[in-house]
Amino acid sequence: MTVSVKVLIPAKTAENTQVTQYTATGVTAIIDKFTATNYSANAATISVNLVTAAGSAGNDNLITKTKTLQASETYTFPELVGHVLAPSGFISTIAGTASAINIRASGREVTS
Repeated sequence: MTVSVKVLIPAKTAENTQVTQYTATGVTAIIDKFTATNYSANAATISVNLVTAAGSAGNDNLITKTKTLQASETYTFPELVGHVLAPSGFISTIAGTASAINIRASGREVTS
């Protein structure tokens, strides 16, 4: 077994449509940190799904729903830390506003 520390989602702006941000391709992934920062002048929201390989983003795998970030606020999503994605599982997000929230995630990938 090999464990590699990885940036799962490089820093980027979250889209205002449901988007797969990271897929555990051929590995098991463990989320260690997920950060979102609202760089806009207004409050903005973001939702995060942790989806199994055969699934799609929806209410059954919604971990954080419409988390409101005030202008210039950063949130570190403790509710995501420690979650495990089986191979082909993925992280999906949707922001309530385009061009408002930057995200980044780090973790570990485990291969057999």
